[in-house]
Amino acid sequence: MRVAASDTLVENAPAKVNLTLRVLHRRADGYHEIESLVAFAGIGDRLSFAPDGELSLTVGGPSAAQAGAVADNLVLKAARALAGRIPEIELGAFQLNKQLPVAAGLGGGSADAAAALRLLVRANRLAGDDPRLQAAARATGADVPVCLDPRPRLMRGIGELLSRPLALPPLPAVLVNPGIALATKAVFAKWTPAATQSLALDVTALSKLRDSGDLLQLLAAQANDLEAAAVALAPMISGVLAGLRTVSGARLARMSGSGATCFALFSSAADAAAAAKTLATRYPHWWVRATTLGGAG
Repeated sequence: MRVAASDTLVENAPAKVNLTLRVLHRRADGYHEIESLVAFAGIGDRLSFAPDGELSLTVGGPSAAQAGAVADNLVLKAARALAGRIPEIELGAFQLNKQLPVAAGLGGGSADAAAALRLLVRANRLAGDDPRLQAAARATGADVPVCLDPRPRLMRGIGELLSRPLALPPLPAVLVNPGIALATKAVFAKWTPAATQSLALDVTALSKLRDSGDLLQLLAAQANDLEAAAVALAPMISGVLAGLRTVSGARLARMSGSGATCFALFSSAADAAAAAKTLATRYPHWWVRATTLGGAG
């Protein structure tokens, strides 16, 4: 039984934050092997869906103008990938409220695509563990599988190897983007192996973390291996990190994904909110948001 055509379904598409990011090596096929601990923010885009058989997408919201051509949007790519595997699936009209900055290291497009797949699962009464769903996610993009069920996980491979969900303690945070779009492909192309690498993360140890102080200590020993490459392409990122590191209460500041969004972690939501207010006043042209990182499903 499918959802009635008159019904409109809604899904949040939370921002994905790479708390850590190790780039292990470049593969022969041009992709890169990575290891990344990811968490999801309490903010993101919003996607609605009305089943009517005809696939379409409209994009609105503050970041709509930067979202590119609708025909290239990952929401449509994901829907077509699932329809190609389930020909009888009921499609319909998607409406995307684009809140996140674009090409920002927050996995916004992947989160939107994953939300589209969840909406199609709900509308068509599909099983959430249908292997065709996972196949469609992988075919859409490397970050889409982890965004399907937005809970903290360790990603490996090119993003397709996922740990079980991790019950990490919530982390109050501030996300900042200076208005710079960075293409993931360009940042990876600029990457060069570091002389030393952070130690590999252990899923068993991560699963036992319950105290935010212990998690912050673990994160401090890690890094984002794409940071130097991103800074070389967009030097302003250094200024963003400096601004975050000097704001009152910041425990750790780092770039997310392939940039240019950076984040700072705090001991309390009140500290994060105060820091966001300070940064927004100090840098009025930056995109600044206080949030909490953890699971956002």
